[in-house]
Amino acid sequence: MAVKKKTTPKKKAAKKKTTPRKKAAKKKTTPRKRNTSSRSPSRKPRGSHSASTKGTLGRPKVTGEEKLFLLFKQDYHARQVFGFLGVETVKELEQYEPDQIIKLLSQPIRQAVRQIRAKLAENNRSLRGDKEFALRFQERNKP
Repeated sequence: MAVKKKTTPKKKAAKKKTTPRKKAAKKKTTPRKRNTSSRSPSRKPRGSHSASTKGTLGRPKVTGEEKLFLLFKQDYHARQVFGFLGVETVKELEQYEPDQIIKLLSQPIRQAVRQIRAKLAENNRSLRGDKEFALRFQERNKP
């Protein structure tokens, strides 16, 4: 004979009552926006400086202490430039202006070309279109 189990009727879950304090805590709040129209136009916002009028680059993605060889792993020529300048970090590189880097890099090339021109002029030769330099050089260096 099978024994029937007694089943108890399930109680409905009682709704939790929330107090006004809890409702306020659950309510999403949005930050208030400042009314900028009341500000005088001559007053600058905090932390602004002359760079902000030109525009900002935003938050840096790398630190100033970031090693350049890591940042420019795939760029052999850029790493050669960093070696020539003797810089290792982004902060050190940022101290140079673009024109200053070009001037520093091209200086040895200009010097080498001057030496080539002078050596050719000593031997009565010249580069194409550079005969005037050779003649002036010979005039200056006559024995």
